[in-house]
Amino acid sequence: MKPTPPPLSFLDRYGGPDFQPLYTASVRVTGGEARHGRASGSARSTDGHLDVALRLPTELGGPGGGTNPEQLFAAGFAACFHGALNLLAARERVDIPDAEVTAEVTFGRDPMDGLFTLAARVRIALPGVERRVAAALVRNTERLCPYAKMARQGIDCVVYLDA
Repeated sequence: MKPTPPPLSFLDRYGGPDFQPLYTASVRVTGGEARHGRASGSARSTDGHLDVALRLPTELGGPGGGTNPEQLFAAGFAACFHGALNLLAARERVDIPDAEVTAEVTFGRDPMDGLFTLAARVRIALPGVERRVAAALVRNTERLCPYAKMARQGIDCVVYLDA
Protein backbone atom coordinates (compact mmCIF):
# COMPACT_ATOMS: atom_id res chain seq x y z
CA MET A 1 0.00 0.00 0.00
CA LYS A 2 1.37 3.38 -1.02
CA PRO A 3 1.96 5.72 1.95
CA THR A 4 -0.21 8.82 2.04
CA PRO A 5 -0.20 11.82 4.36
CA PRO A 6 -3.00 12.16 6.89
CA PRO A 7 -6.10 14.02 5.72
CA LEU A 8 -6.40 17.77 6.24
CA SER A 9 -9.30 16.97 8.60
CA PHE A 10 -6.54 16.32 11.19
CA LEU A 11 -6.42 20.12 11.43
CA ASP A 12 -10.09 20.33 12.51
CA ARG A 13 -10.36 21.58 16.08
CA TYR A 14 -11.71 19.29 18.79
CA GLY A 15 -14.21 20.84 21.20
CA GLY A 16 -14.72 18.14 23.80
CA PRO A 17 -14.17 18.64 27.54
CA ASP A 18 -11.69 15.77 27.97
CA PHE A 19 -8.53 14.50 26.30
CA GLN A 20 -9.51 12.43 23.25
CA PRO A 21 -7.02 9.61 22.61
CA LEU A 22 -6.38 8.90 18.93
CA TYR A 23 -3.42 6.48 19.07
CA THR A 24 -1.22 4.97 21.77
CA ALA A 25 2.30 3.66 21.17
CA SER A 26 3.69 1.14 23.62
CA VAL A 27 7.42 0.38 23.85
CA ARG A 28 9.05 -1.96 26.37
CA VAL A 29 12.67 -1.48 27.40
CA THR A 30 14.72 -4.24 29.01
CA GLY A 31 18.18 -3.96 30.55
CA GLY A 32 20.37 -6.39 28.64
CA GLU A 33 23.85 -7.46 29.74
CA ALA A 34 24.47 -4.50 32.06
CA ARG A 35 20.89 -4.73 33.35
CA HIS A 36 20.55 -1.06 32.49
CA GLY A 37 18.19 0.00 29.68
CA ARG A 38 20.22 3.04 28.70
CA ALA A 39 23.58 1.22 28.72
CA SER A 40 22.82 -2.16 27.16
CA GLY A 41 19.09 -2.55 26.81
CA SER A 42 16.71 -2.95 23.95
CA ALA A 43 13.52 -1.14 23.04
CA ARG A 44 10.72 -2.97 21.24
CA SER A 45 7.27 -1.75 20.35
CA THR A 46 4.30 -4.05 20.91
CA ASP A 47 3.73 -4.23 17.14
CA GLY A 48 7.41 -5.14 16.56
CA HIS A 49 8.08 -2.30 14.09
CA LEU A 50 10.51 -0.64 16.47
CA ASP A 51 13.25 -2.96 17.70
CA VAL A 52 16.51 -1.26 18.57
CA ALA A 53 19.57 -1.86 20.71
CA LEU A 54 20.11 0.87 23.30
CA ARG A 55 23.67 1.88 24.11
CA LEU A 56 25.25 4.61 26.17
CA PRO A 57 26.94 7.02 23.73
CA THR A 58 30.69 7.42 23.89
CA GLU A 59 30.21 11.03 25.04
CA LEU A 60 28.67 9.63 28.25
CA GLY A 61 31.37 6.99 28.74
CA GLY A 62 29.65 4.16 26.92
CA PRO A 63 30.69 2.04 23.96
CA GLY A 64 28.21 3.55 21.49
CA GLY A 65 27.08 1.15 18.79
CA GLY A 66 23.35 1.56 19.39
CA THR A 67 20.77 4.26 19.69
CA ASN A 68 19.89 6.17 22.83
CA PRO A 69 16.87 7.92 24.31
CA GLU A 70 17.95 11.34 23.06
CA GLN A 71 18.18 10.10 19.46
CA LEU A 72 14.78 8.43 19.73
CA PHE A 73 13.22 11.60 21.17
CA ALA A 74 14.89 13.76 18.48
CA ALA A 75 13.59 11.43 15.76
CA GLY A 76 10.05 11.60 17.13
CA PHE A 77 10.20 15.38 17.53
CA ALA A 78 11.56 15.95 14.01
CA ALA A 79 9.11 13.52 12.39
CA CYS A 80 6.11 15.01 14.21
CA PHE A 81 7.12 18.58 13.42
CA HIS A 82 7.74 17.66 9.76
CA GLY A 83 4.31 16.06 9.53
CA ALA A 84 2.53 19.01 11.14
CA LEU A 85 4.46 21.42 8.94
CA ASN A 86 3.36 19.52 5.82
CA LEU A 87 -0.29 19.48 6.92
CA LEU A 88 -0.30 23.23 7.44
CA ALA A 89 1.54 23.84 4.16
CA ALA A 90 -1.00 21.69 2.30
CA ARG A 91 -3.88 23.64 3.85
CA GLU A 92 -2.23 26.92 2.80
CA ARG A 93 -1.41 25.49 -0.63
CA VAL A 94 2.33 26.05 -0.13
CA ASP A 95 4.52 23.48 -1.84
CA ILE A 96 7.37 22.29 0.44
CA PRO A 97 8.73 19.11 -1.22
CA ASP A 98 12.27 19.62 0.09
CA ALA A 99 11.37 20.52 3.66
CA GLU A 100 13.83 19.29 6.28
CA VAL A 101 13.46 19.26 10.04
CA THR A 102 16.46 18.54 12.25
CA ALA A 103 15.91 18.10 15.98
CA GLU A 104 18.83 18.17 18.39
CA VAL A 105 18.16 16.85 21.89
CA THR A 106 20.84 17.47 24.50
CA PHE A 107 21.10 15.54 27.77
CA GLY A 108 22.70 17.59 30.50
CA ARG A 109 22.86 18.73 34.09
CA ASP A 110 19.93 20.66 35.52
CA PRO A 111 21.03 23.76 37.45
CA MET A 112 17.71 23.74 39.35
CA ASP A 113 18.23 20.43 41.14
CA GLY A 114 21.72 19.30 40.09
CA LEU A 115 20.34 16.19 38.38
CA PHE A 116 19.46 15.83 34.68
CA THR A 117 17.36 17.58 32.08
CA LEU A 118 16.91 17.78 28.32
CA ALA A 119 17.18 20.73 25.97
CA ALA A 120 15.95 20.71 22.39
CA ARG A 121 16.66 22.76 19.28
CA VAL A 122 14.68 22.33 16.08
CA ARG A 123 15.98 23.64 12.74
CA ILE A 124 13.71 23.86 9.72
CA ALA A 125 14.83 24.28 6.11
CA LEU A 126 12.22 25.28 3.55
CA PRO A 127 14.16 25.84 0.31
CA GLY A 128 12.35 27.91 -2.28
CA VAL A 129 9.73 29.25 0.15
CA GLU A 130 9.55 33.00 0.71
CA ARG A 131 10.96 33.87 4.15
CA ARG A 132 7.73 35.51 5.39
CA VAL A 133 5.62 32.51 4.36
CA ALA A 134 8.14 30.04 5.83
CA ALA A 135 8.24 31.93 9.15
CA ALA A 136 4.44 31.89 9.41
CA LEU A 137 4.34 28.15 8.66
CA VAL A 138 6.97 27.41 11.32
CA ARG A 139 5.27 29.64 13.92
CA ASN A 140 1.91 27.92 13.31
CA THR A 141 3.52 24.48 13.32
CA GLU A 142 4.93 25.22 16.78
CA ARG A 143 1.34 25.67 17.96
CA LEU A 144 0.16 22.45 16.31
CA CYS A 145 2.98 19.93 16.84
CA PRO A 146 2.44 17.95 20.07
CA TYR A 147 6.19 17.59 20.63
CA ALA A 148 6.68 21.37 20.40
CA LYS A 149 3.73 21.88 22.75
CA MET A 150 5.18 19.33 25.17
CA ALA A 151 8.58 21.00 25.08
CA ARG A 152 6.95 24.36 25.80
CA GLN A 153 4.17 23.42 28.24
CA GLY A 154 5.00 20.01 29.65
CA ILE A 155 2.91 16.85 29.33
CA ASP A 156 0.35 15.02 31.41
CA CYS A 157 2.47 12.23 32.85
CA VAL A 158 1.56 9.45 35.26
CA VAL A 159 4.25 7.08 36.57
CA TYR A 160 3.04 3.99 38.40
CA LEU A 161 4.27 0.63 39.64
CA ASP A 162 2.60 -2.46 38.16
CA ALA A 163 1.00 -4.73 40.72
